[in-house]
Amino acid sequence: MSTSPVTLMVARRVAHGRYQELMSWLHEGEQLATDFPGYLGSGVLAPPPGGDEFQIIFRFANAETMHAWEHSSSRRSWLVRGSGMFIQPSERRVSGIEGWFGAVDARPPRWKQAVAIWLAFFPVSLVFNYLLGPLLNHLELLPRIMLSTLVLTPLMVFLFIPLSTRLLAPWLNSTPATPVRPVESASTH
Repeated sequence: MSTSPVTLMVARRVAHGRYQELMSWLHEGEQLATDFPGYLGSGVLAPPPGGDEFQIIFRFANAETMHAWEHSSSRRSWLVRGSGMFIQPSERRVSGIEGWFGAVDARPPRWKQAVAIWLAFFPVSLVFNYLLGPLLNHLELLPRIMLSTLVLTPLMVFLFIPLSTRLLAPWLNSTPATPVRPVESASTH
């Protein structure tokens, strides 16, 4: 039995005029997944400005629990209900944190990923240490760090990193502007 968490990224391009219906359908899929054993979290990532491809991310405890959800009759019914709302469906499985940053060929640069993670981690870590630091100060370094990472890691992976990537999506998916060079005048001074 696999013990590593598995992430499924489902990409859907919205059919013309079906945006609201697609959003409701995507959120229905998230709600549906919460009833399955092994469900760890999910999220909907909106397309960058001018885009039309939404991504919904489902994370399960392992491949077996994801398989049970993927082959369930309730998921099949959900997919049938949404079939007319999107074009060009695609699915892929990823493991690890890269699942929150999109397809391999569309991921932001590593430094942007690092900034998004840091912007999520810093305030949460600061609040955690401010509120609980005095209670943990009596512990030795190893148990103190082990306890804090045990609490913070799930919060980061399932709540704050997805939130950060959602809020920063326009910046994460932006391409750098090409610098404009001034045109030199042909006349001499």
